[in-house]
Amino acid sequence: MNFPDLIQTISIYAIPAIFAITLHEAAHGIAAYRLGDNTAWMMGRVSLNPMSHIDLMGTMVMPIALFLATGGNFLFGYAKPVPVRFGNLRHPKRDMVWVALAGPASNFVQAFLWGLALYVLLGLNFDEKFFIEVCKAGIKVNAIMFAFNLFPIPPLDGGRILVGLLPMKQALSFARIEPWGFYIVMALVVLNVINAFWMTPLMGVTFELLNLLLSPFEFLLPK
Repeated sequence: MNFPDLIQTISIYAIPAIFAITLHEAAHGIAAYRLGDNTAWMMGRVSLNPMSHIDLMGTMVMPIALFLATGGNFLFGYAKPVPVRFGNLRHPKRDMVWVALAGPASNFVQAFLWGLALYVLLGLNFDEKFFIEVCKAGIKVNAIMFAFNLFPIPPLDGGRILVGLLPMKQALSFARIEPWGFYIVMALVVLNVINAFWMTPLMGVTFELLNLLLSPFEFLLPK
């Protein structure tokens, strides 16, 4: 990928990615606040300010370096996790599921809204390619974040959802892998396990569901 193409790709994906990360993390904080834990609220992390959630290494340096090194074929990153004291939740084990689910749910909603925006632009015969591509990028970025974060290994949201759903004894045992969870996930990403056995099938289901939800709005599309 040459330099002009790289700049164009970054400019297209920047806005959807910033929204995806910011709303994902804020959703965790809002859910925790409503369920009894005000830790994130008191620390100013229930915010729509992207700077509250961006991690210099995980959100900027690592994704850009991987993107450049692989010619755009591999991308991985992370934001600063919203602090949640699960013991402060009114029903810690049950509410952990809702707090964890709030982040991916926000990405699914954003993917739907970007899809709806795309339908509207196409219906208006809007021919500015940049905005069309931004909408497509918004769908893709949020679908990826939705699927990836549901992978059932803590500290990913899917892992915490699984901890909340398991019986207490099994939940405590499973939660002990969290300190090594990031390294386990990275290894599975490098070995292509997550992509082949998780991302590909779940992304397919995600796009099918989005198409179903957007189908009532197909009247907006040009005939």
